[in-house]
Amino acid sequence: MVTQASFRDRKDAGQALAKEIDAFAFENPVVLALPRGGVPVGFEVAKALGAPLDVLMVRKIGAPGHEEYGIGALVDGAAPQVVIDEDAARMAGANQDYIDMQIARQLAEIERRRALYRTGPAISLAGRTAIVVDDGIATGRTVRAALKALARARPAKIVLAVPLAPDEVLPELEPLCDQVICLASPFPFYAVGMHYLRFDQTSDEEVVRLLAEAKLWEKPGVRETEAN
Repeated sequence: MVTQASFRDRKDAGQALAKEIDAFAFENPVVLALPRGGVPVGFEVAKALGAPLDVLMVRKIGAPGHEEYGIGALVDGAAPQVVIDEDAARMAGANQDYIDMQIARQLAEIERRRALYRTGPAISLAGRTAIVVDDGIATGRTVRAALKALARARPAKIVLAVPLAPDEVLPELEPLCDQVICLASPFPFYAVGMHYLRFDQTSDEEVVRLLAEAKLWEKPGVRETEAN
């Protein structure tokens, strides 16, 4: 268990998280990373487990003038799922016109990323342990939306695994998954990036490269059920 409140970078966080996850010996795991920052972390986890890596397309809906503060999230799917924290939206001064505009904007970004990141069908989750990975949690609204949407795919088990998150947020997420793995809960908790020594923005190019590299250990046929 990591006791320090910070990590060198996302690779370091992913390697530390992988050691913790490996101890549980989850059956038939698949790693679902939240792009973009969660992908370098998820890559290290998938590499250590020899598990397939995919992305869970979710976009934060940020507050007016302060987009890092999430008031909700949008999750990709046949019927995209929108989750809005009404109290947070009201306090941030986000009216319905603003929210609708943000939903349209984030849908367009999800479509752009889907076209860029995926060269084939998504990995089938039936009977698998879905391990959801991000580089950290702040308010929890983005990952909460992701977990709710993921439940519709009916994986055998849902595990949320992150390097760090505030203590007060984790209990709100526990009912949405089968297990939560969090290495550190710094106090006081600042923005996620403040707890990394290096927190450069993850580029589209890096995401594409890591997803392609992860396919080198992906077993044949893992996507076939989704292709039909």
